Amino acid sequence: MKTLTRPPRLAPGARVAVVAPSGPVPEERVQAGLDVLRGWDLHPVVMPHVLDRHGELGYLAGTDADRAADLQNAWCDPSVAAVLCARGGYGAQRMADLVDWDALRAAGPKVFLGFSDVTHLHQAFATRLGLVTLYGPVAAGIDFIKSTRAQEHLKATLFAPETVRTIATSGTALVPGRARGVTLGGYLGGLAADLGTPLARTGARGGLLMIEDVTELPYRIDRLLTQLLRSGWLDGVAGIGLGSWERCGPYEEVRAVLADRLGGLGVPVCEEMGFGHCADALTIPFGAEAELDADAGTLTLAEPALS
Repeated sequence: MKTLTRPPRLAPGARVAVVAPSGPVPEERVQAGLDVLRGWDLHPVVMPHVLDRHGELGYLAGTDADRAADLQNAWCDPSVAAVLCARGGYGAQRMADLVDWDALRAAGPKVFLGFSDVTHLHQAFATRLGLVTLYGPVAAGIDFIKSTRAQEHLKATLFAPETVRTIATSGTALVPGRARGVTLGGYLGGLAADLGTPLARTGARGGLLMIEDVTELPYRIDRLLTQLLRSGWLDGVAGIGLGSWERCGPYEEVRAVLADRLGGLGVPVCEEMGFGHCADALTIPFGAEAELDADAGTLTLAEPALS
């Protein structure tokens, strides 16, 4: 697995676009997130359909076509330096095939940020644009708005990425050891749902897989991991970093599943690394060469996430 192109870091005064590729977003949460971004001397612009709600499918932020258009128009605007997702939820995989990825590639590299359901787009940016992306707090996320730590780590990643080349977590070794590879991942359910689809990675061989999820009971986590194992998608993975498993049941039960399904791969596995659906979530770059030290709970990037 090869490293991907690093987009330029942000500078004070940069114009950033906010999009909602998945679920609907409360306006007050959007405004609170915009206040944080303005406090960083960024100039956020909200794309036209961010506050939409689908007329029949209320779990979507507007129609698939409108959500895709917002993403494409934001990315192809030469004055925009970064595209930030407002929230996850569900819906990114519905609109991903409506995006003109050739047009996005022609527009050049820039920062893309989001997590959870945005996993489907992280995969597409990797496979179609060959671009490093940031798996981190969404602009209207309550955990981001209320968390100084999440804000500070994201801000450092965006403006001074050399200061966070080593991402120090509270993680501990589920399986001890160190491994090098290129980071990839996202939310477990999304990776399983993407199997066999045209924009997805074909496998994790040579990679450091960073995964987490929310509201999946232990037996469903077992089913999703088993699907990745049986499909061969995990063949040759170099190491695994585990984030949060919020509202997935008692952690000791989740841990037992993770150990059972991943422990036999013979690679280092670090648990509770503090990214994903949790308070104070860290920002993890995807597509970057790094070393995972499961014993120390660190992910050390070979280069800063952004150029």
